[in-house]
Amino acid sequence: MDYATLLQILDSTLRLATPLLLACLAGLYSERSGIFDIGLEGKMLMAAMATGAVAALSGSVWLGLLAGIAGAMLLAVVHGLASITFRGNQLISGVALNFVASGLTVLIAQSLFRQGGRTPPLSGAARFNPIELPFAEALRGVPVLGPFYAEVLSGHTALVYVALLMVPVSWWALYRTRFGLRLRAVGENPASVDTAGISVVRLRYTAVAITGVLCGLAGAYMAAGLQAGFGREMTAGRGYIALAALIFAKWRPWYALWATLLFGFLQALALRSDVVTATIGFEVPVPALDALPYVLTVIVLAGFVGRAIPPRAGGEPYVKER
Repeated sequence: MDYATLLQILDSTLRLATPLLLACLAGLYSERSGIFDIGLEGKMLMAAMATGAVAALSGSVWLGLLAGIAGAMLLAVVHGLASITFRGNQLISGVALNFVASGLTVLIAQSLFRQGGRTPPLSGAARFNPIELPFAEALRGVPVLGPFYAEVLSGHTALVYVALLMVPVSWWALYRTRFGLRLRAVGENPASVDTAGISVVRLRYTAVAITGVLCGLAGAYMAAGLQAGFGREMTAGRGYIALAALIFAKWRPWYALWATLLFGFLQALALRSDVVTATIGFEVPVPALDALPYVLTVIVLAGFVGRAIPPRAGGEPYVKER
């Protein structure tokens, strides 16, 4: 594998890892507060449909982005009501939202556009356009680092850079602010937080709202950045992969970045079966390469679920003592 090919694969890795990273950070906020969220998949799917539909109708990707965030937030509120207010089973609520989103997105898209549950192809101002970083072309001629900067780091859409920026922002918010301290405490011992006079319900709803925003960004990127419109079941299990990456990352932002890049790298390899064949010396079936991220998901869950310790109050509704 030559350097130019490696750069192409790394470029694809960053693109494919972006929705996983946003969804993984979304789950991080929710689960750090003690709310398990299996419904990341459904929120991403709803956001992708809303973004694709509104962007196609309005011709503006930014209106589509707002619609995507609103769609994900709607499901986040439902999950919050079921899990926090009514103290229902958080896992069942998340799975139910995934099923609802799976059917509802196709129904709405079919009703609006009559294209088999898809939205029309997006183009121009209805899609996120690549951004060239400063001095990308000027530095292209610099050996090794120049092409890496120009071809891997530069030329992505805005949400790719937002996702990368959210990693240090999340680390700072969770570990260097009073809000982060309280959020982590709610996930470990909500009774002690309540005793200190801090609202457990408010903190958990805040975390669920942040989850909705980040899932909205992930879905919007898939519909208007990674692809050109919404398609049926286009998330293809990425919400579940993000949850596996979250366990792999042990609920830490920086680890989440590397975990999702690993999953993105495997997805990028599946798109370049010719490179894999040339590198290892024998042909690997394309379906086997496509299955790699999901195989890794199973391995992570089997190998790390017993070692990675989740927040102690995760999945348990809080009942205030009287």
